[in-house]
Formats: sequence, structure tokens, C-alpha cells
Amino acid sequence: MPGSARRVRIVEAALEVFAGRGYHATAMEEIAIAAGVTRSVLYDHFPSKRVLMITVLQEQNALLVEHVGARITGSGSPGRRLRATLDAYFSFAEGSPAARRLLFDHTDEDDPEIKAVRWGIRETRTRSVAAMLGRDLRRLGLDPETETAQAVVELLISGTDGLAQWWARHPAVSREELVESAMLVLWNGLSQIPGPDSP
Repeated sequence: MPGSARRVRIVEAALEVFAGRGYHATAMEEIAIAAGVTRSVLYDHFPSKRVLMITVLQEQNALLVEHVGARITGSGSPGRRLRATLDAYFSFAEGSPAARRLLFDHTDEDDPEIKAVRWGIRETRTRSVAAMLGRDLRRLGLDPETETAQAVVELLISGTDGLAQWWARHPAVSREELVESAMLVLWNGLSQIPGPDSP
């Protein structure tokens, strides 16, 4: 097997094992077995578990941003693009559940370097999405480079992923229903729901 193919197999195996067991509970031996390679071959590609984990995090985040970003910056009205973006995120969560779990759920590692990389990935992802949403944010009177705009984007990302987590516990709900539920709040807004102060 060519070295590039072995590397792909190792990264795929590491993604599944890290997502299932977490960083600290995972041994390199487990990843080698899951990848079908010897430990020496594994170490030829990745000198340490930390390097492998960081590589997996960075590569999966890049795939997520590329997958969702294509819909954010696509053609059509803002509402149509929002619907497509939500559908893209939920399709990523559905098709790559291990990647979603590793990127968003496993955030309690004690390793300071991995923690720093995680926060760096998160901040970069938020800034990237804010930049992609630039014209929409400006229509709302927000400069995409400000902390206020990035806080709004963080809310959108975290809220959407929270809904993906809920969906994992309620798989009978279709992706279409999930998208429409999210649109109901994100597009129409909670102000449309009658409340105690409504006339």
C-alpha cells in the first residue's frame, strides 16, 4: 500500500477511535490495530499521539468549513442560503458523526497544547464563517470583524450543533424537519411567538 494511502487509513482510524474514547483513553496501539498497520508504521507517519490528534482535528475542521462554506457563499436569497447551510451542517453531522463528536463534544482534554489548538480551531472557524457571512452581517448593521458579529456567529454555530446533538438522540426526526424547525427560529425569529407581553 502506498504511504499516502496508509496515512489516510491511519487518520480515518484515529478519527473513529478518538471520537469514541477521547484523547486520554486512546492508545496508539489501538489506532494501529484499527488502521491495520504496525506501531512502527504508525510512528513513521505520526511521531506522537498529540501530533496525530491535532492533525485529525485540523483536517476534519477544514472539511467541515469547506462543506458548509460552499452553501453560505452560494447563490440565492439569504433565506435560501440559510436553509442550504443548515442542511449542509446536518448532512455533515449525519454522514460524519465521529468528526462532529470529535470537533464539538470532546473538549475536556487536559493536554494544554491540544486545548490551545482546539480553541484556535474554534476561533478560526468562527472568524471564517463571519467573513463568509460578511454581506449578510453588514445588512444587519454588523461589521463581520467585530467581536459582536463573531459572537452572533458563535451563537449560530453552537446552536446548530446543539440541534445536531439533539437529533442524534431523536433519529426518527427527518433532516428536512430539522432544517425547517431551525429555519422557524433562525429566519422568522422568536419574536414571532406570542408571549406574556404580547397584546
